[in-house]
Amino acid sequence: MKFPYEWQIGWRYTRTGKRSSGNGFISFISFISMAGIALGVAALIVVLSVMNGFQKEVRDRMLSVLAHIEVFAVDGNLPDWHRTAAEALQNKNVIAAAPYVGEQAMLTREDNVRGVVLRGIVPSEEAKVSDLGKQITEGSLANLTPGSFGIVLGRELARALGVTIGDKITLVAPQGTITPAGVLPRVKQFTVVAVFTAGHYEYDSSLALIDLHDAETLFRLDGPTGVRLKIQDMEQAPLVARELAKTLSGNMWVRDWTQQNKNWFIAVQTEKRMMFIILTLIIAVAAFNLVSSLVMTVTDKYADIAILRTLGAQPGSIMKIFIVQGVTIGFAGALLGVALGCLISVNIGTIVPFIEHLLGVHFLPQDIYFISELPSDLQSSDVIRIGVISFILSALATIYPSWRASRVKPAEALRYE
Repeated sequence: MKFPYEWQIGWRYTRTGKRSSGNGFISFISFISMAGIALGVAALIVVLSVMNGFQKEVRDRMLSVLAHIEVFAVDGNLPDWHRTAAEALQNKNVIAAAPYVGEQAMLTREDNVRGVVLRGIVPSEEAKVSDLGKQITEGSLANLTPGSFGIVLGRELARALGVTIGDKITLVAPQGTITPAGVLPRVKQFTVVAVFTAGHYEYDSSLALIDLHDAETLFRLDGPTGVRLKIQDMEQAPLVARELAKTLSGNMWVRDWTQQNKNWFIAVQTEKRMMFIILTLIIAVAAFNLVSSLVMTVTDKYADIAILRTLGAQPGSIMKIFIVQGVTIGFAGALLGVALGCLISVNIGTIVPFIEHLLGVHFLPQDIYFISELPSDLQSSDVIRIGVISFILSALATIYPSWRASRVKPAEALRYE
């Protein structure tokens, strides 16, 4: 295929250092510009992949405890929760439903007192909507049986109260009992039957589980306070929640998992957006290096430009030559950066341990972060967006030097040649 002469000359100028020792410095500057773009693109891809990995890791740990969607009555409990669950299951996206009682209480053990979020569940049904059964580290979730008044605690909560399997613990319900002496809180003794570790400090330190029947007895309820739902695609939870709010009978309040942790997700998205902007500046700096490289090339090629003009080349053709040169450098840098960034992101689980072993440090102590490996989630949308932005910045950086080249006057350029 025969390319236009502007393309051929532009590509030749990109590698002039190989043919002319006098242009070695200019070619070195071009290489530095290319390397700068590649490093900026790679750094942005790696950082966003790690942030996506952390977000996915925390989200998955949250959803091992939380349901995708919760449905509960605004004016009280749900005596006929089976009907609500059946109506919800009619939605093609809902695959499981389980009843629950959600209340707040206090747990005491000697001098230790902790406020907890108390959840009454049916163990066999709960396994359909969450992974709590897989998070049990001591005991078994099946030990929660009606009338036994057993309780399951998060690891950090059990540690704070100083209890283990088989220990007795006192639960104080805020709903009081009216007596001649005044309103007295309800107090009931429970036995610790299991301990779970979700890997998320908020839930490991503040969540306690009891049997659904025991919760209804303790809080004097006619039925569960709501129904927990699991859907096929967790990302569709807001949409499915809106659909259920329109189709469920009764005065129901539907809440999805993104609403329960809205502030956290907003903070993560804001941080990711700011990191994207900050690291894009690295690519912009590399693009400025590309500008200086092209300006030096234009200055060095004054005689060539003048000869081309005397041979009939139009200013637009001269401009195209240097645009092709700059775009080639920018495209090569962006391509190398995408390849390097993807390679590091995919193999970060191998690279980080090697660096830790080499330096004798541990970046993520498991007793602090609950994870021992740096997570990474490479998303094609991020890679495409970063590659396109870097290419556009590189293309924009070629406009001014190319315009200067098109303004060169042949007579003045050849005066001293």
